[in-house]
Amino acid sequence: MSEKSSLLMKYNPIHKKVPVLIHGDKTICESMVIVEYIDDTWQLNPLLSTDPYYRAMARFWVTYIEEKSNSTWNVFCNIGEEQQNAIKESLEMFKTIEENALGENNKLFGGENIGIVDIAFGGYAHWLEIIEEIVGVKLLDPHNFPKLNKWIKNFKQVQAIKDNLPNHDEMLVYMKNAREKMLASP
Repeated sequence: MSEKSSLLMKYNPIHKKVPVLIHGDKTICESMVIVEYIDDTWQLNPLLSTDPYYRAMARFWVTYIEEKSNSTWNVFCNIGEEQQNAIKESLEMFKTIEENALGENNKLFGGENIGIVDIAFGGYAHWLEIIEEIVGVKLLDPHNFPKLNKWIKNFKQVQAIKDNLPNHDEMLVYMKNAREKMLASP
């Protein structure tokens, strides 16, 4: 976001970025911190296990995804050698997740129900195919990443997700324009 509103500056003066959740007189910033706050506040459909080990493992994978996901954004934002390096880093991240984060019979990261790791990785479910289409690179090849492709299919079939995915064609146009502007600026 190049133009930041006064409200954003007021409610997130540290990072000066979205998302920001305002709940009553409380302000919570950063995506996964917000998700954990929601999980702790409204406990009807928990996103984190009550078991300390599984909570710790979920937090580990959320942190891993947050730390490594910029590589895929860099595939979108760059060309040439920088893009090739980002592709390599993205593939390494996907391989690690494929081999270590998804159980053999899990429908989702959290088992049968959406958990916090599914939320953290959820942007890939729809967003990545747009990036692949725009840059002309298939990152999540089904042959190399069968579990992740199965996870994407399962994730996108969850009714709450299916009902709220952005329109593919509108997202494609928006992201193409955004990439053109990024690459055109010095």
